[in-house]
Amino acid sequence: MPAPTVLSRCVFVAALFAATAAIAGEPPEFLSSPDPAAASLPFSEAVRSGDLLFLSGQIGTAEGKNELVPGGIAAESDRTLQRIEDVLKRHGASMRDVIKCTVFLADIKEWPAFNDVYRRHFQAPYPARSALAASGLAMNARVEVECIAQVPKR
Repeated sequence: MPAPTVLSRCVFVAALFAATAAIAGEPPEFLSSPDPAAASLPFSEAVRSGDLLFLSGQIGTAEGKNELVPGGIAAESDRTLQRIEDVLKRHGASMRDVIKCTVFLADIKEWPAFNDVYRRHFQAPYPARSALAASGLAMNARVEVECIAQVPKR
């Protein structure tokens, strides 16, 4: 059996998203960022479907800027995970609510450095996680992370 491709993983996530929406019995809620610069981007910051919150991928851009933080994989990873925490907080969740992460690395050799930073942002029991090396990420980022959190409506 061939290894799963990025496309097959995307199809799986789309199917999971559709199934979750059907089970929830209500339409998904598309959530936008309060950042004016994000208003022109062709995606939502997050989408709530039932009790699940699907976060768009985040990269390590500097606060209020459209450029990556300096310092390589460790600095970008830290900023990426801070941005995820900010998105979760805006939508009533925390890192403890994350059940799945997908990590995209520009260079799989940087996996150990990413893991060092990841352990500072998440605690055991850790979310399920997948990782893959990509031939290129937005803005030449070293890392991009997307997450799914379970967040019951309050």
